[in-house]
Amino acid sequence: MKLLSQTQPEAQASLLATTALDCPTDEARLSPKPGLVDSRGNRAHQDLTLALMERSAESLVPTFLAPARQSWMRPADIALRETVGRLGREGERQMMAATGGVNTHRGAIWALGLLVRAAAMHGRHATADSLTQTAAMLASLPDRAAPKVFSKGLKASHRYQVPGAREEAQQAFPHVMKLALPQLLRSRAAGASESEARLDALMAIMTSLSDTCVLSRAGMTGLETMQRGARALLLARGCGAVPLKVRPPSPVWITAC
Repeated sequence: MKLLSQTQPEAQASLLATTALDCPTDEARLSPKPGLVDSRGNRAHQDLTLALMERSAESLVPTFLAPARQSWMRPADIALRETVGRLGREGERQMMAATGGVNTHRGAIWALGLLVRAAAMHGRHATADSLTQTAAMLASLPDRAAPKVFSKGLKASHRYQVPGAREEAQQAFPHVMKLALPQLLRSRAAGASESEARLDALMAIMTSLSDTCVLSRAGMTGLETMQRGARALLLARGCGAVPLKVRPPSPVWITAC
């Protein structure tokens, strides 16, 4: 792994930030995604465009670089957790300034920020399991300076009594580790292109994730339709094996592949 080949902390921190930056950029460009911004258009997100997503991602370089530097070989404690929170909130302000007030990557700042810090804490000795477990430990610590913000996602989580992004991190990202990553490897092994394999991994997450964005926009009916559509696609052997558009019977589901 190139991430582990660096010997100098500063070089490692820079590489961590660059790697993290690639994630939201690659995600935005991945096509065709159901209901999400991609190269075809903004789909269900009228306030977003691919250009805006890319500009937002570029603004996150310091958001990931500073935490990587601050967390290098440090233990998980409340002081570090509060530093994590402060830097994340600064990153959100930079993102909002770059997008004119549109929330493009608040979730990425939270999830990727935790993983970048976890990687820095492990230095040159990290595995996927150790990263997610350390990120979970950090996410479970209190942040006394965190503002009491009742976001749309949190409102949906409370209304429908489902876990949200915070709980996903505190549980060591089970949808990534138990669903997305195994599906990505299976699809690659089956001969899918990299884009197809990544789309299949996204579908695997969508089969069971209680997506609070979907809940906010379309309620439980929309969430269940999304989950059924994702399962149908994977049962049909994924994006690489489905030449026609998969469109389950609901306006909420926007063409998967």
